[in-house]
Amino acid sequence: MIARANPNSVELIGHYGSDLTHAQSAWTSTYRDLSEDKLQRVDKLLKDLASNGHHTPFEKSSLHFLVTVDQATHIHLLKHRIGVSINGESARYKELKEDKFYIPNDWKQFGLWYDRMLLFSKDANDYYHNAIRDLTPILGRKRAKESARFFKTMNSQITMDVMFNWRSFYHFLKLRNSEHAQVEIRELAAEMLRLVKDIPDNPFELTIKAFCLE
Repeated sequence: MIARANPNSVELIGHYGSDLTHAQSAWTSTYRDLSEDKLQRVDKLLKDLASNGHHTPFEKSSLHFLVTVDQATHIHLLKHRIGVSINGESARYKELKEDKFYIPNDWKQFGLWYDRMLLFSKDANDYYHNAIRDLTPILGRKRAKESARFFKTMNSQITMDVMFNWRSFYHFLKLRNSEHAQVEIRELAAEMLRLVKDIPDNPFELTIKAFCLE
């Protein structure tokens, strides 16, 4: 087993919908048929919907991410979420062979404490694997795996997929892409938004403007 420190990471692996998807959803209450006049009004419509709290039409899109993050950031993803689907690695069902862990970037200037965290993380991962090995004959493989997890530290990383609709994505950004949020979850949220802005042909350009996320 090779334990190593890694940065947290995020990848946009899929998306569905666009500004027009949101607009057509709103027009379902009248007529969904498109005309040149309606197309010219998409920008204003989305701004009106966003500013007046009529956010249901924004549930008709999806943004699908693959993230690798520390356990503390994982908890921030789980807390206070609305309409977010999350599924990730489980140390209960498998032994985590890849010992990924995170050390805060701003600790690098403090060499002693960075080194201590590095050593502590490697030791914890050794305990984890050794406990599974030694306890399996006594407790059985299943119980050994799920109980050895307690050696995994808060900075151990797991990989998960996270799917938002636009309404839930905006809610997440309000909470986590904020100066009041912890650095790691704030950086993750900011990178997610950047990835969405960089989708070819910018399908959510007007929605981003409507929610003042430029």
